[in-house]
Amino acid sequence: MLDVTELPLPQLLPAESATCNQCVTRLCDRLEGTAGVADARFDLARGVVTLHYDPDAIALSTLEGMVQREGARLGAAYAHHIVPVEGMDCVDCAMTLERGVGRLPGVTWVSINFTGARMAIEYEAHQTDMDAVARRVRSLGYRLGDATAGSPTADPASVRGFLAARDNQATLVAAALTAIGGVLELLSVPTVARIPLFALAILVAGIPLARKAVAALRATHQIDINTLMVIAVVGASVIGAWLEAATVVVLFSLGEALEGYTMDRARRSIRALLTLAPAEAVVRHGEHEQRVPVAEIAVGDVVIVRPGERFPLDGVIQQGSSTVNQAPITGESLPAEKAPGDEVFAGTINGAGVLDVRTTRRVGDSTIARIIRMVEDAQAQKAPSQRFIDVFARYYTPAVIVLAVIVALVPPLAFGSAWVTWFYRALVLLVVACPCALVISTPVSIVSAISAAARSGVLIKGGAYLEAAGSLRALAFDKTGTLTRGEPVVTAVVPLDGWAEADILGVAAAGERYSEHPLGEAIVRAADARGLDRSSFTVADTTARTGRGVEARVNGRPVRIGTPGFVLNGNGSAAVDEQVATLERAGQTAVLVAVDGAAVGVIGLADTLRSETRQALEAIKRAGIRETVMLTGDRRPVADAIAAQIGVDQVEAELLPDQKVRAVERLLERYGSVGMVGDGVNDAPALARSTVGIAMGVAGSDTALETADIALMRDDLAAVGYTIRLSRSAKRIIGENIGLALLIKLLFLSLAVVGMATLWLAVFADVGASLIVIANGMRLLRFRAPDHAGA
Repeated sequence: MLDVTELPLPQLLPAESATCNQCVTRLCDRLEGTAGVADARFDLARGVVTLHYDPDAIALSTLEGMVQREGARLGAAYAHHIVPVEGMDCVDCAMTLERGVGRLPGVTWVSINFTGARMAIEYEAHQTDMDAVARRVRSLGYRLGDATAGSPTADPASVRGFLAARDNQATLVAAALTAIGGVLELLSVPTVARIPLFALAILVAGIPLARKAVAALRATHQIDINTLMVIAVVGASVIGAWLEAATVVVLFSLGEALEGYTMDRARRSIRALLTLAPAEAVVRHGEHEQRVPVAEIAVGDVVIVRPGERFPLDGVIQQGSSTVNQAPITGESLPAEKAPGDEVFAGTINGAGVLDVRTTRRVGDSTIARIIRMVEDAQAQKAPSQRFIDVFARYYTPAVIVLAVIVALVPPLAFGSAWVTWFYRALVLLVVACPCALVISTPVSIVSAISAAARSGVLIKGGAYLEAAGSLRALAFDKTGTLTRGEPVVTAVVPLDGWAEADILGVAAAGERYSEHPLGEAIVRAADARGLDRSSFTVADTTARTGRGVEARVNGRPVRIGTPGFVLNGNGSAAVDEQVATLERAGQTAVLVAVDGAAVGVIGLADTLRSETRQALEAIKRAGIRETVMLTGDRRPVADAIAAQIGVDQVEAELLPDQKVRAVERLLERYGSVGMVGDGVNDAPALARSTVGIAMGVAGSDTALETADIALMRDDLAAVGYTIRLSRSAKRIIGENIGLALLIKLLFLSLAVVGMATLWLAVFADVGASLIVIANGMRLLRFRAPDHAGA
C-alpha cells in the first residue's frame, strides 16, 4: 500500500441532486456529524461538496449511501496523495516525471518536489488510482516509495547505498569496460577486439538512458536531457567514434549518479529530524506504567521521561524539574531550565531529572513534525531565480537541437565541408548544451540553506522568502517583546490630589482585571505582589480602547487608565504633565489613572531590555541592513530613551496597529525591500505588509508558525542577524552557480562550433560543472548560527 502522508484526505464530491440551501445544509450537517468526516462544505454555485475524511475510518461507499438517503448523488471523487519518489537524479528528471504523470487520464494536478523527493498528486478516483500512477512512474524510470515499509536497508546518501543501486552498478561496470577498451587502444590492439568492449559499455550504461528517453518522449511528447545524450552516443557510434561514445555515456551516467548522491545527502539533513523523537514512550496510568508506541499516545496522557531521554511528544511538565536541551527545535546551545507548568517539545533531550509530562499534541501534530512538514513544503517552493531557469530550460533544449541540426547540415550543404566533421561537431554541441548544471544550480542552494536554517531553529517558508530576505535594505522592529522582553514591571506610583499609592494601584488593577495588554497585566501583578485585595472593588462596564487604555466603573465611579491624552482628553495640568515627563525622561512608560474625570495618580512602568539587543542590532547592520527602525505605541520620550540605549537608527512612536502598517509602507516607499520583526500575532498586519515578515520566539505557537514568512523558534534577536547573513550568502551562491554554469556552457559551445572540443571533453565539462555547483550550493549546509549576535 502506498504511503499517504496527509490525512484526512480531501475529496471534492459533486452532489448532483442537491438543489436548495436547506437541503445542502442538512446534508453537510449530517456528513460532519459522522465519525471519520472532519469537514463538509457546499458550494451551491459550483454544486460541489468538499469533504475532508479519513479513509481508514469511513469508506467512500458509506458516504455515498448517506448522500443518497438525503436525496442527492455523488459524482467524481478527487483524491490527494503525497508520496516519496525514488531514483530522481536531476531537476530535469522531476520535470519529465511531472509532465508524464500529469498526462494520465483523471490526473488534475501533480507537483514534483525534487529537493524533497516527493510527489503531490490530485486525481479523479473513478478514472485512475495510485496503481496506475505507480505504473506510469516506473515506465519513466523511477519508483514510488512506501514510508510505511520503514527505513530502506541502504541509505542512498551512504556509499553502501550508492553502490547498491542497480543503475549505479551498471554505470560502474560500463566504466570498467570503457577503461579496459581505452587501455587496449593505447596498446594498439586491433579495432575488432576493442569495439565489442565499447559497444557492451554503451549498452550497459546506455539502455537505462534510452529507456527513460523513449518513455519521456511517449508520455510527454517532449525531448529531455536523456534524449540529447542518446542522440549523441548513437551518432558517435555511427561515425565510428566508439571510445568517445562509451566515454560520453559513462561520464553522463556517473554524473547523474553523483548528482543524486549529493542531493540525497542534502535531503538527509532534514530527514534526520524524523529520528529525533523516540518511537516508544512510558505512559503512566495511575500507579501503572506501560511502554507503548508513540503513535498510540493520546492528548492528555502522562508520559514519564527519564534523564537523558528524548521527549516523545509536545507537552507540559506536571511533576519534576530538569534542564532540557532544546537545540533540535530552537537551535540554542545552552539547556533551558524547566519546571512544572513549562512547555517541552518532542525531540528535545531531558537533563538530570525525572519528569512527568502531560501531552498536548499527538505525534503528527508535534512542533518537530510541523517543522519537518514546513521545511519540506518550503523546499518545494520555487524561488524567482529557479522559476526563471525552469522556463529558460524549457525553451533552451529544443533550441539547442535546432542549432545542432543547423551545424550538422549548413556547412556541408552550403560550403561543401566534410559531413563527418560537422556531424561530429553537432554531436559535441548537443552534449555541451546539456543544461544539467544550470537547472541544478538554484535548488541545491535553496534546499541546503533552508535545511541549515531549520537545524539552527529558523524556519524559512520557501525559496522566494530566502531570496527576499537576502535583498532586505531596512528592518522594522516591534518594541515590546522583540527589542525588549515584553515583561514590564511597575517601577513607581506617584500620587496626585491626596490619594494614597495603594488606593491608586488598587483602582488601576481593578480596572485592568481583564486586560490582555502587557502594561495592564503588569499593574495587576504589582497589586497582587503588594497584597492588595482586588475583591473589595466592584467593576462594571469595562471597555478597552486599543492603543489608548481602559475605561470602567469601579465601585460605581467612572475610571480611566491609560495614556495621558486618553485619560484627560486634553484637560491636563502642569503638575500632571511634569510627573509624566519625569518618568518618560527616565525611559519609563507613564500610565495615568483618573477617577470621576480627575487625575489621581501616575504609574510608571519599565520594560526590561534584552541583554543581547544592542549587540544583535550591530550584527544586523554588519550583515548589510542599511536602517533599523523601532515601531512602538509608547510615547515619544520613552521610545527615544530606549532607542538611545540599544542603538536603533530611527524611532516611530505613539503608533496604533494600523499606523504601524502605514509606517512599514513608508519604509517600503523609501527602501523598496523591508523586513518586519515581531511576535507574529499582535503585529500580524505589519508583518503581512512587509516584504518579509519575521516572527520571533514562536516555538509551540500555532498561529505564528503558520503566518510568518520566516519563523524564529527561539526568543533571541541573534537569530535575526543569522537569518540575514544566511539569506545573503544563499543569494550570492545562487548567483555564482548560475554565472558559472552559463560561463562554462558559453565557453564550450564556442569551442564546439569551431571544432576545438571533443565529445568526452564536453560531457566531462558538463558533469564537472554540475558537481561544482552542487558542491558550492551544499556549502550552505555548514552555515551555523552563533550563540549570540555578536559571536
